[in-house]
Amino acid sequence: MRLVHPKRRVWVGMGLLLLLALFLVRPGGARLKARIAGSISAALGRQVDIDAVHIRILPQPGFDLKNFVVHDDPSFSAEPELRSQEVTATLRFSSLLRGRLEVSRLSLTDPSFNLVRNNQGHWNIENLVERTAKTAVAPTSKTLVEPRPGFPYIEASAARINFKFGQEKKAYALMDADLALWQDSENSWGVRLKARPTRTDFNLTDTGLLTLTGTWQRAASLRDTPLQFSFKWDQPQLGQMTKLLSGKDKGWRGGVSASAVFEGRPSDLDIRTDISLRDFRRYDIIGGQELPLAARCEAHYRSADRTFRRILCDIPVGDGAILLRGQVAGLFAPHDYDLVLSIEQVPIQAVMTLVRHAKKDLPEDLLASGNLDAKFTMHASGEVKRSVGVAGRGETSNFRLQSTSTNTQLDLGNVSFSIPEQETAEANRKKTAQDRSRKFERVPDEVQVQLGPSTVMLGRMLPATARGWISTSGYSLSLQGDAQVKRVLQLARTLGLPASQAAADGLVKLDLRIAGGWSGFASPEITGTAQLNTIRAELRGLNAPLQISAGDVVLEKDTVRVQNLKATLGNSEWTGSLHLPRHCVSPQSCPIQFDLHADQIVADDWNELLSLHPRKRPWYRLLSIAVQPGASVLSALDASGTLTANRLVLQNLVGERLSANVELKEGQLKASNLRAELLGGKHNGEWQADFTANPPVYSGSGMLERVSLAQVAILMHDGWITGTATASYRVSVSGYSSTDLLTSASGTINFEMLEGTLPHVLFTNGSAPLQVSRFKGRIELRNGQLDIQEGKLEAPSGIYQVSGIASPQLNIRLLHDPVHGFNITGTIAEPRVSVITRPETEAALKP
Repeated sequence: MRLVHPKRRVWVGMGLLLLLALFLVRPGGARLKARIAGSISAALGRQVDIDAVHIRILPQPGFDLKNFVVHDDPSFSAEPELRSQEVTATLRFSSLLRGRLEVSRLSLTDPSFNLVRNNQGHWNIENLVERTAKTAVAPTSKTLVEPRPGFPYIEASAARINFKFGQEKKAYALMDADLALWQDSENSWGVRLKARPTRTDFNLTDTGLLTLTGTWQRAASLRDTPLQFSFKWDQPQLGQMTKLLSGKDKGWRGGVSASAVFEGRPSDLDIRTDISLRDFRRYDIIGGQELPLAARCEAHYRSADRTFRRILCDIPVGDGAILLRGQVAGLFAPHDYDLVLSIEQVPIQAVMTLVRHAKKDLPEDLLASGNLDAKFTMHASGEVKRSVGVAGRGETSNFRLQSTSTNTQLDLGNVSFSIPEQETAEANRKKTAQDRSRKFERVPDEVQVQLGPSTVMLGRMLPATARGWISTSGYSLSLQGDAQVKRVLQLARTLGLPASQAAADGLVKLDLRIAGGWSGFASPEITGTAQLNTIRAELRGLNAPLQISAGDVVLEKDTVRVQNLKATLGNSEWTGSLHLPRHCVSPQSCPIQFDLHADQIVADDWNELLSLHPRKRPWYRLLSIAVQPGASVLSALDASGTLTANRLVLQNLVGERLSANVELKEGQLKASNLRAELLGGKHNGEWQADFTANPPVYSGSGMLERVSLAQVAILMHDGWITGTATASYRVSVSGYSSTDLLTSASGTINFEMLEGTLPHVLFTNGSAPLQVSRFKGRIELRNGQLDIQEGKLEAPSGIYQVSGIASPQLNIRLLHDPVHGFNITGTIAEPRVSVITRPETEAALKP
């Protein structure tokens, strides 16, 4: 084995240390800093500042420049055009052998560029491009040794590109940009850019990737420079894209792909663009039929007058197409344009598919047939005294809407629409504003597409008339004429409009307006009037239909008013008015105000009307909020108002001129100021019912004044009492059946009887019935029994203290003094009277 000589090992070690030092050590280049800055400044025509220069030997000779700044032309901006904390300039090795410093590659790390456009429409990089074209340099990849310097390969990584218009820095920026610039041949240059577009005032995450590749050739001026550029914006999310461009997420979703090719010279430039949209939909609509959208445009641009000519955009739609032709002057603020928009044989079903992705609540099986054709012209001229004109017309052919789920088939036929000439449009706009001002319609000052008039068959002999307008900000449609209620509700559900699910039919005279705006996906606002006639509606939980013979419905922005209502429910006829809010989430959050009057209210009829099983389940059980789905509509109502009736029939008890303030909410019923003429007297009180309890609990208090006790006796089919009475009460009962209600009764009754008789009560055989001048006392209700307390009966024979039980069997004591009095037992119909001082005396009974 040969041994390495010690001296050789020393030389190898020193060589390695020198090589490592060349890698790591960066000798200062203070003497070269001014020379390098001046050289770059002369080449760019801009002032250049460099804080420090370090010489790098390995792996390639070059310079490391710290805090590299290229100042902008003061006529464009006071901010630097380029700033980079670190720049690496790599030298050509072949130029070093000839004793020259020539940069072959310029690498910028995390640089920041400012692209500025002045008020004259020029960019700050135009001078740089023209200056480069006039400089005699060799291509970047030159191989021959020649005195001309080669154009360096310029690259930037993780760059940020800002945009300024005048002195205003825009929020738009290109982030994480990778940029490369080189000279491809003697007379051509190339550029490559890949970046993520964003805005500095928003946190955007899915804006896609923007790529740009292109070449341009040497020319005397920028406008004559031959160029070829390709642009692609790959898969930005539509919502983030709209927020990037407009500052607001418009609520649309989908994947966008956009590309453009620019060929020619700025003075004579051909442009081709393609844009496609996949999975287009509204943010809150999921699924649906596949909807491919694509458009291709071509145009010719001249920089001299900044005009796009020979514009042709083609959007294929089924077997038809949408075409846009014409020219536009002004790149960033078009002031002159002359365009023609043509819609040729576009299938309405394709339009409906688009609508389905943009409008909620449309039936899944909604089909449309027919075609759409239209032609519109748009022109404008002049910057000061502008002349703007948009006009044209279109029409559908064989237009039909069909949905099995809503049982709708609507033949619309030929529906015309137009944009009138400017003078006619202005007159129409003023007339529409005057005609609709009373209906709160505001006509925007913008171009409107006038729809109709068109006829719509809605189940009557004569069709209804539809007309309206649409614009870029919103729409307004009107529907006037006679219609069948069932067809109107079906049409509303077919168009995705809020409509009652009640099974209703009948006749109605409509004068409605449907209006809204496109922004924010606000629900359409439906206002106007509807005159009801012979309406029949089946309501959940009611055993008889609601029949409306007449009524005027007024739909306002936030409320619905029903006036002049005439209706029948069961055997009761009702008149009055209703007032309720709109846009309620549920019936519980939709308080109804009412003022209703009935000719007669019969309790037994209402029991049959509201009870699922009248003999087993009284109607009031259906008001319980615990009832499962399918319960009465009344269980969910939040209603309050006044209720009056000519007659109230509670089996044999008849009240007249009834009135009350009624509240019904979440199964709680309250009737206050309950007044009625009852039994020849008057009642005034308040009652509550809690249908959330199991069993339901009823409680009330009130006053009965000058009630005829003879009428009470007639109701009981026994003339056991006469006279008048006044009473105040506070009672509570619970249960489902009449037996439960009686046995659970509790409370207090304070009464006073005047000038009456008890014909069945005879103190002795052959004596006259008991005459009562005044009978006053308190009755305690406990477990269905009447306990008379503190009773005082004044009769011709004396004054008696009365106490005892009066239900169901009598056990009453009348004391004239501590040792004299009477016991009354038996029943009300057959009382037995016994003298307390003579127990053996038999009670005297009336034969």
